[in-house]
Amino acid sequence: MAEQWKDDRPIYLQLKDQILTMIMDGVLAEGEALPSVRKVSVEYQINPITASKAYAELVDEGVVEKRRGLGMFILDGARKNLLATEQKSFLEVEWPKIIEQISRLGLDANELLKSTPKNNNN
Repeated sequence: MAEQWKDDRPIYLQLKDQILTMIMDGVLAEGEALPSVRKVSVEYQINPITASKAYAELVDEGVVEKRRGLGMFILDGARKNLLATEQKSFLEVEWPKIIEQISRLGLDANELLKSTPKNNNN
């Protein structure tokens, strides 16, 4: 998780986004326990209420569950659901903006795709 926070968004949202990214990237696995609120707050020098708020958002979004006396755990299917949501958002929100920018700049989308290095990790 990042040690520096940006001023443009609340820290709890930045922390939540970092955890979501770590789940999507496979750094945090389904069924795995998240670090305790106390550990996160000490390690990243944030208020425990801030860490709790980030965790509460993850629970509300159905990504993690709180197990009484045990902590927070990443739910089964969380990665798949997050990837599907992010893909949908990208295709509906970001991609149209990219296509518009390509067109505005007079670039050829096919040539851009040809010049893009292939990612063999998929």
